[in-house]
Amino acid sequence: MTQPRVLLLALGGTISMKGAPGRGIVPTLTGADLVAAVPGLSAVAEIEARSPYQLPGASLTFSHLNALAGMIDAALADDFAGAVVVQGTDTIEETAFVLDCLVGGVKPVVVTGAMRGPEAAGADGPANILAAVTYAASPGMEGRGVVAILNDEIHAARYVRKGHTGLTSAFTSSPQGPIGFVLEGRALMHARTEPMPKLPRTPEDAEPPAVALVTLGLGDDGRMIEAVSSLGYAGAVVVGMGAGHVPSAHVPRLSALAEQMPVVLSTRVANGPVFTGTYGFPGSETDLLARGIIPSGSLGFAKARLLLQMQLSIGYDRKEIKSAFSRFY
Repeated sequence: MTQPRVLLLALGGTISMKGAPGRGIVPTLTGADLVAAVPGLSAVAEIEARSPYQLPGASLTFSHLNALAGMIDAALADDFAGAVVVQGTDTIEETAFVLDCLVGGVKPVVVTGAMRGPEAAGADGPANILAAVTYAASPGMEGRGVVAILNDEIHAARYVRKGHTGLTSAFTSSPQGPIGFVLEGRALMHARTEPMPKLPRTPEDAEPPAVALVTLGLGDDGRMIEAVSSLGYAGAVVVGMGAGHVPSAHVPRLSALAEQMPVVLSTRVANGPVFTGTYGFPGSETDLLARGIIPSGSLGFAKARLLLQMQLSIGYDRKEIKSAFSRFY
């Protein structure tokens, strides 16, 4: 039988990092190097490895991901069965989410990486690549949207989050946990999530509008809110407390900012949605939403910023932005 073809795009990250003299580990290995280090991979699929970038995950940009989505679209329009993106775990949740919004078609797309470098004891990179390719090459995985696979767990792009700085079990999903597992050489699914509605890609050389991320905490004096409009931002995501609350002293500033640009309300709490109708004090969610601020639902602040950035890139107005975020309740 002819093996399925899988495109592997290596972007750098811990999975590719080796020690450098007098320094810590740095991106070194190419996609071909990573593929060669995975036992049994050739029995799963025919791999075409490319290395468009060699960066730590924290240095990837929206422009990188926009171009990456174009590469994946072109490959999946050909005879590739699926695509695997290998990168640093710092931003896997963002990459998976952006690709879920931008990549067309129904073929499987997986994002993976490693928590330990290839020279570390118990390096998890080869196992994660094997699991990711197994999923991408498996029949029946079409139409499920982009997933992240690490530690043999399959996570939906819209829910996945990095929940620990060092453990190989770092990635989690809320509220339902992993939607499947890769076991005994098979992708076993026990839940299904629909892919994100697709947004058109902008030209690769176009700089997306800047969106500010403003985190508020106890005793914050709010000066960052006032700085947003003067710094040229096109929108803002406010990271509030609890169910979507801010200090009452900041309400006039946020109200004024919402008159100038789209402002989305998120929360620093890892799990649960921003509320819309429980609390009524100044600075509560009902107070802020009445002033035109848009709730992010259960979408975390990092993904909320990227979604707002993509929406502004294609000219969404406030009504369209609010409607898009309402899908996350």
